[in-house]
Amino acid sequence: MVFFDRSISVPMARRKVSARSGVSCRAGGPASGPAGNQWLRGHAEQDLDAAQVLAAFSRWPTWMWANEEVAHFLGWLHQWNSGRPEDRRTGFYGLEVYSLWDSLREIFSWLESNAPESVPAAQQAWRCFVPFGEDPQRYASATRLVPRSCEADVVGLLAEVHRQTLGRVEQDPLAFDVMQNAIVASNAEHQYRTMVRGDEQSWNIRDYHMSDTMDRLSRHHGAGSKGIIWAHNTHIGDARATDMAAGGMVNIGQLMRRRHHGSVVLVGFASYSGSVTAAHPWGAPGQTMDVPNAIQGSHEDLLHSALNGPSALAYGAGRAGRWLSTWRGHRAIGVVYNPARERGNYVHTVMGQRYDGLVWLPTTSALRPLHREYLPDEPELETEPTGF
Repeated sequence: MVFFDRSISVPMARRKVSARSGVSCRAGGPASGPAGNQWLRGHAEQDLDAAQVLAAFSRWPTWMWANEEVAHFLGWLHQWNSGRPEDRRTGFYGLEVYSLWDSLREIFSWLESNAPESVPAAQQAWRCFVPFGEDPQRYASATRLVPRSCEADVVGLLAEVHRQTLGRVEQDPLAFDVMQNAIVASNAEHQYRTMVRGDEQSWNIRDYHMSDTMDRLSRHHGAGSKGIIWAHNTHIGDARATDMAAGGMVNIGQLMRRRHHGSVVLVGFASYSGSVTAAHPWGAPGQTMDVPNAIQGSHEDLLHSALNGPSALAYGAGRAGRWLSTWRGHRAIGVVYNPARERGNYVHTVMGQRYDGLVWLPTTSALRPLHREYLPDEPELETEPTGF
C-alpha cells in the first residue's frame, strides 16, 4: 500500500538496518541510484540534506519516494553511516525497471568519463528510441505493428557496458551502478514490448527484474550482507497464496522464497482506515484521499475486531488456524486509487501462506510529498489502471 504511518514505520525500518546491509525500494531514477547512494555513503554532495537529494526524483508517481517520511529516514541513515567504516555503510537502491531514458543518460555520463570509445554504442541505442519521444506506450505500440524494435541495440549496449566494467564492479560502486543501468535499459525495452499484449508476462518480467536486481546487490555486497525490500504487498506477499497465481503471475515474494528458502521473511502491511496519497486517474497529480473502513469479512475487518492497536504479528510454524488458512479479501491500494470502487481493491488471499508476518496499523496517515511531480503527457501502461 502507498501509505506510511509516521509514528511506527520509520523507527521500525531503523531497527532493521544492520551492518553491511541495504534498503531496496520499488523505485527507480537518480534519487535512488548513483547520486543518492554517493550522498548517503558520504562520498559526494555532503552539503545537501535528504530532501535536496530527493529533489532529483521527479518521475511520476513522485510522492512514493520524494516525501517527508523517506527524507526523514534517509537523513537518519546518512548520519548513521557517517559513524561507520566505509565497507560497513548501508545503501539505498531502486529495483524498478521503469527508467529506460534515465538509465540511458546515466550510461552516457559514465561512458563519456570512463570509456569514450564505447559512447557510439549508447548513441545507437538512444537514436533508436528518439522517434518515440520518451513515451513507452508509443514505442510498445510501434513494435506491435512493425517487426523492427530496439532490442538488438540495447542488448548490444548491455554487452558493451559489461565489457567495459568487467573486473571493476566488485571494487567500483559507480561501475556497478552503470552495469545496473544497462540491465534496466535492456529489461525495460523487453517489458515495454510485452506490455501491449496485456497478459501476465509484462508483470512477470518486472518482478523477475526486481528479484534479480536484489540478488545482484546481495552478491555485490558480499557474503553475510542483508537487505530489506520495501515494496507493495502485491510484490512482497507470495503470489501463490493469492488469486494472482490463477492468472499465471509471479512476484518478488514467491521468487525470493523459491531461491533463498528459510533466509527470507515476507512481511505485509494492513490497515482498517485512514488516509492515503494516490491519484485518480493514472498520471494525475497525487492527492490525499480518505480510506474507507475495510469491507465486512475481509482480513482487515477481522484484524480490526481482534486487535486494540498497532501490532506486529509473527506467524510462526503453525499456520493451520482458521484465520491464517482461510481465503479472504486483503486490501491493495496502489498509486491509482478510487475509494468509490472499494470492493475492487481487494486481493483474495490466504494470509498464512502469503506472508510470514504482518504489520497492522489501524489508522494510517497519507504521505507528505516534498514537491509536485512531473506529469507525463501520456499514460505508461505499466501501472495502468491499478498501480500494482
